[in-house]
Amino acid sequence: MKILHTADWHLGKTLMNRSLIDDQKFILEKFLAIVDDVKPDAIIIAGDVYDRTTPSTEAVELFDKVLFELTERQIPVLCIAGNHDSAERLNFGSRIFANKKFFITAKTADKPETIRLTDDFGDVYFSLIPYFEPIEIRTKFFGDEQRRLTFDEANKFYLDEARKEIPAGARSVAIAHVFISGGETSDSERKFVGGAGNVSLQNFAGYDYVALGHLHSAQKMSAENIRYSGSPLKYSASEASHEKSVTLVELDANGFVRAENIPLKPLHDLIAVEKTLAELQSQPPCYDYAYVTLTDDVFIYDAAQKLRDTFPNLMEAKNQARPEKFVDEPTRKFRENVSIFEQFADFFEEMSKRTLTDDERAAMKEICGG
Repeated sequence: MKILHTADWHLGKTLMNRSLIDDQKFILEKFLAIVDDVKPDAIIIAGDVYDRTTPSTEAVELFDKVLFELTERQIPVLCIAGNHDSAERLNFGSRIFANKKFFITAKTADKPETIRLTDDFGDVYFSLIPYFEPIEIRTKFFGDEQRRLTFDEANKFYLDEARKEIPAGARSVAIAHVFISGGETSDSERKFVGGAGNVSLQNFAGYDYVALGHLHSAQKMSAENIRYSGSPLKYSASEASHEKSVTLVELDANGFVRAENIPLKPLHDLIAVEKTLAELQSQPPCYDYAYVTLTDDVFIYDAAQKLRDTFPNLMEAKNQARPEKFVDEPTRKFRENVSIFEQFADFFEEMSKRTLTDDERAAMKEICGG
């Protein structure tokens, strides 16, 4: 059985107030092309279909289009909710979609959702484990018991329940949206205080393959058969070095055989650049989403404006050097017995390297009340 594993689409995502919907349309077209090329027997979407619990109209329309394209290809799709998704919204129509072999599990149930697919070697059982808070498991399975569960305990309990739905000796795949302890994180993922949201790798023991979502870097966890596919696009500056991909997995009669990352080339790359202003201004235009750090010895004012010709899609520009006046005076204090106008005039001169004009002074005095 060939399985194509993806996750963390975050449809409707914005980056520095810029919509990425066109980038997401482009990358999902690339994904569909990979589907047509490798012809998988099943597709896994391991959570965070949307970026928000109330997704934009464009995001819903895009998911609807991809859903239609996949069902037209008659390839079974197994999809779970992530922590960014609304379980109720994602679950809408799931029973109808199941007739088209598009299986969506967004909520925990008394019996964890188990989907059985068949290949030339027999049955493969898929445990669909959507994202959940520990209190959901406590309420559903322990009723009025005053028992507190950690994420790890709740995850282990629900996976133990899921294994009960799998015949002894059968091949099996777990699909989950969790943070496995030791995973490589990035800035665009939800963070938990300390290790409160972590779950143990051992919870997934016994599965032939574990398809994970939540962490945006494609990575294996200790073993080749426990993997995060990563997000299809870069969603923060900390992901600039990532190589985005989808994961192709193969199972034979005995279980896991191999996994391969298939690269995804975006409409616009996301890059982190560290150079001097002169070096960057001498370059031809670059249309990637750029996070730039200027390495000049002196502070460059209006850095973003000076870099727009080189980087039309500039996301952020910052200096390594600090403003000159702050170097010798690192803790600049508010001066006593000085008017707000004088404070502003002083600040304006520091930042713009010029004094206020007569008209500006008059306007500011009127605003500041003299």
